[in-house]
Amino acid sequence: MKVQCVMCDIVEELNDNSFEAKRLRNRPIHTYMCRECDQRIAKNTQKHLDSGNFVLYQNKPQDDDW
Repeated sequence: MKVQCVMCDIVEELNDNSFEAKRLRNRPIHTYMCRECDQRIAKNTQKHLDSGNFVLYQNKPQDDDW
C-alpha cells in the first residue's frame, strides 16, 4: 500500500497486512505521518512542555448524579 506523509509529502510503501495499513484503509479520517515528521513533532512538543509555557488542558470528568 502506498501512503503519503501529510507533512512532507514523501510517498512510502506499507505492508498491506500491517496494522497501520489496515487502520488507514478502514478509517479514511486517519492520516499517515512518516517517522521523521513524527519524531520531529514529538521532540518539539517535549521541548515546549519542558519550557513551562505550554499547558496541555485535559477534559474534566463530569459527575453525573443520575
